[in-house]
Amino acid sequence: MPETPVGEKYIPRLLVLYREEILPEMMRKFNYKNRFAVPRLLKIVLNMGVGDGTTDAKLVEKAAEEMTLIAGQRAKITRASKPISNFKIRKGMAIGCCVTLRGYRMYEFLDRLITVAIPRIRDFRGFSPNSFDGRGNYNFGITEHTIFPELNLDKIEKTRGMDININTSANTDEEARELLKLFGFPFRR
Repeated sequence: MPETPVGEKYIPRLLVLYREEILPEMMRKFNYKNRFAVPRLLKIVLNMGVGDGTTDAKLVEKAAEEMTLIAGQRAKITRASKPISNFKIRKGMAIGCCVTLRGYRMYEFLDRLITVAIPRIRDFRGFSPNSFDGRGNYNFGITEHTIFPELNLDKIEKTRGMDININTSANTDEEARELLKLFGFPFRR
C-alpha cells in the first residue's frame, strides 16, 4: 500500500476517482437526482477451475495459494456438490478455488487489474462490451493468470485461466458499461 501522512487513513485511488469524478459524471449523464442512486461496484469474484485437481489434490492447493497472492485475500477451495462419472469426480472432491473481494481490496484489485495486469496480455484488443448479464454485472475470462506481477514466474508449474465477475448495483447494462468505462476498463470498440 502507498504511504499516507501520519494520522490520515489510506483510501484506494479508484475509490477517490469514483467519489470525485465518476459520481458527478454519472449523475449528469443519466440524470440521477440522488447520489445514492448512482451505480457503484458491489463485489469482484475471482474463480479458477482446476481440472487436474481430480488426480492430484496438491494442484488445487497450489492454485489457491497463487490466487491468494493475486487477490490479496485468502482463496477458498471449492468442492464438487455432486458426482460426475464422466469426469471422474466424486462428491466433495476439490475442483477449484474462488475469492470474493469487497471494499478497499476490491478497488485495489481493480486498479491493479486495469493498470498493470491487462496491459501485460499478449495481442490484447480489448474486452467485449457485450459480456454483461442484463442486470449490470460484467463477466470475462483470462487465459493466463501469469499476467499478475504478484506471482513469481519461476515457481509456477502450469498456467491457468480464471473467470472474473464484476458485480455492480446498476440496473441496466448501459449504466454498468459507462461506470466501468469511466474507471478505465478497456472495452473493444
